[in-house]
Amino acid sequence: MKEIRRLSRESGTSEDIVNTKVHICSENNFPTAAGLASSAAGYACLVFALKELFGVKQDITRVARLGSGSACRSIYGGFVRWHKGDLADGSDSIATQIAPPSHWPLHVFILVVNDKQKKIGSTPGMQRTALTSELVQYRIKESVPKRIEDIIQAVKERNFDKFAEITMKDSNQFHAVCLDTYPPNIYMNDISHEITSFVHTYNELFPKPKVAYTFDAGPNACIYLEEESVPDFAATLQYIFPPEETLESYFKGESVQFGTVNEGLRTYPQQSPGLLKYIIHTKIGDGPKRLDSSEDHLLTLSGVPVKNGP
Repeated sequence: MKEIRRLSRESGTSEDIVNTKVHICSENNFPTAAGLASSAAGYACLVFALKELFGVKQDITRVARLGSGSACRSIYGGFVRWHKGDLADGSDSIATQIAPPSHWPLHVFILVVNDKQKKIGSTPGMQRTALTSELVQYRIKESVPKRIEDIIQAVKERNFDKFAEITMKDSNQFHAVCLDTYPPNIYMNDISHEITSFVHTYNELFPKPKVAYTFDAGPNACIYLEEESVPDFAATLQYIFPPEETLESYFKGESVQFGTVNEGLRTYPQQSPGLLKYIIHTKIGDGPKRLDSSEDHLLTLSGVPVKNGP
């Protein structure tokens, strides 16, 4: 609030508004603290709402980052880069949009393995990694800078082949660093690894990858794919990972049109029903946005954070 009020004054907002007291009630319809970047979405929505209320005109991605690092990327929709910055005060660690969602409307299947709060929080986990992992320095200095530039190029060219390769490799390396931490940060479980095996087996049936997984600091998978791949992959996904109850309650979010189960996966071992709790189908998001009702001005706040992209 202190930083929002300061920026509000710089924006020329009246002192009456600058000094307004606010009561914040935050609700979430997404798994919280389960490794799906709920803090990023929450803080991005909060900061956007305060920006609208206090008339802030400056960039707010730096402010969102104060609550949750990845929140700065959720301020904008589409594909967003978080710049690490060079200044000691962190003022140049901001986010900028690479491309709007309309540039490449990728779809996302979020495979919810466990929607409960994880045992190791992201902040203490990464602090432990920074202190004990030998691999993390190689990742910071060698892997990440090149991958950022490569995936930006892949996004601009809508090159899913390259996008998928970088996304999956970076997810794998992130969790390798987590395991290199002492004591290790173990986020993925047996079901998570079964998902990665399934994705690679699925992709091997085609000349180029059709889907790409990434795991944040948790066991749940985010699967990226292009629109034309959605029907057949959805059908194959529910065949390999069948629901415990009805298909209608299994898939949440955007509606899904089911295609044909890929014959190459008919011999792949079917998993036990209910191994996945549920699946959320969504798309690359627009970021937080404001809607005006007939009675009042309401802030509708939503975001789909992307972990291992830029």
